[in-house]
Amino acid sequence: MSLHPTLDPQLTGNVGLYYCCYRLSLMGWNVMPTARNARGVDIIAYSRDATRFVGVQVKALSKRTPVPLGTSLDKVMGDFWIIVNKVATAPSAYVLLPSEVIERAHRGEKDGRVSYWFQPTDYEHDAFKEAWARIGLGA
Repeated sequence: MSLHPTLDPQLTGNVGLYYCCYRLSLMGWNVMPTARNARGVDIIAYSRDATRFVGVQVKALSKRTPVPLGTSLDKVMGDFWIIVNKVATAPSAYVLLPSEVIERAHRGEKDGRVSYWFQPTDYEHDAFKEAWARIGLGA
């Protein structure tokens, strides 16, 4: 049995979510995952003195693949987006602002249906890679 089994999408999402919670906790934030599959942010983090709050959306991927954004960009919300790819083997995190996701999103159309995607070439930039400092310390 492999130490890194193939994860189903729900487990991949859980690994990415808790990886982000772990990293934010190390930075002094108190973190709370929100209800899974609810519309909105995935993590609410607040500073130790409770004067600063951030809402984070997490997109976890098992490989280096595009991030599906759905049929509209209305769900791109929160204060930060963190994309974690290769979650089961060698996680890499990319920290972006929602406006950066929207600016770089690709619009696709197939059989009259519109969908939006965020390509790896659009999020895998040095400015975003492991850019946890963009969020700041929670201490």
